[in-house]
Amino acid sequence: MSEQARRRGMMSGQNIIGEVTESIHKFLIDTYDLTERVPRFEEDLSFVPKDREEVVYIYMYRASQNPNLRNAKRYRQAPVFVKGKGENPDEVYYHRPPLMMDLFYLIGVHSKFRSDAERLLGWVMLSLNEATHLVYRPRKFHLPDGRLVDSIGRAYDLQADPSDDDLYMEKVSLALCDDLTVGDAINFFSIQEAPYRPFLTYRARVAMDGPLVAGDGGTTIRIPRLGRRETIDESTGNSSPSGRMLPGKTESVDRMAPGPEPKNLRKISEDQSEQSTDTED
Repeated sequence: MSEQARRRGMMSGQNIIGEVTESIHKFLIDTYDLTERVPRFEEDLSFVPKDREEVVYIYMYRASQNPNLRNAKRYRQAPVFVKGKGENPDEVYYHRPPLMMDLFYLIGVHSKFRSDAERLLGWVMLSLNEATHLVYRPRKFHLPDGRLVDSIGRAYDLQADPSDDDLYMEKVSLALCDDLTVGDAINFFSIQEAPYRPFLTYRARVAMDGPLVAGDGGTTIRIPRLGRRETIDESTGNSSPSGRMLPGKTESVDRMAPGPEPKNLRKISEDQSEQSTDTED
């Protein structure tokens, strides 16, 4: 095992997908206020109750990487600040950029009567519209030595005050989207051996953090980026410090306008025209 592998911690975001699904379940159960009896929440689309029980189906059917937020996979300093005291120096950690993912959920409803199912679907739609931040909590990091801390280096606590400027928060947004056509939904229900039901599709956006790697510290030297010089050094020729060719400066040359040679003509003013008239008289 390499030295880097021995200094590597656990993956911090490996459970986020399951936690998002559980958060949707918990949010709908806690906010239900239509009837005294809370609907049954199922992930098996083929489940059909025998009595008049109402069911809400929550099924994650697709996960894809967010193409608009892709980052380079090189290591960079992690937003974890563990301050040392006395002889213990500050701890520096590195990680790869978070993996930005889109999770797609299908939410369907079932009731004995179609009107009750439509009422339940409308309630689900309005309730999830209020869940602008489905998950909002301090961002947690697993250190290589097994400690679970937040971005400030304190022991992880879900009840930490989010007003601290140095505390990084983990946010999972949920939005209604139109990801499945009716034909796709019919095929999807048929594969699951389930009857077709009214459904909604939602997209949750998450950031998945990988393992942290302990750094040795030391001095970091940043070399300024090579830029184009305004003047060209005659000794180096017509090129930039990076070796790219630069356009040369051309001297301005007075060019004659195309066409016949112009005559020395000028416009006659009104005073000159009156003098010429008096002279003719």
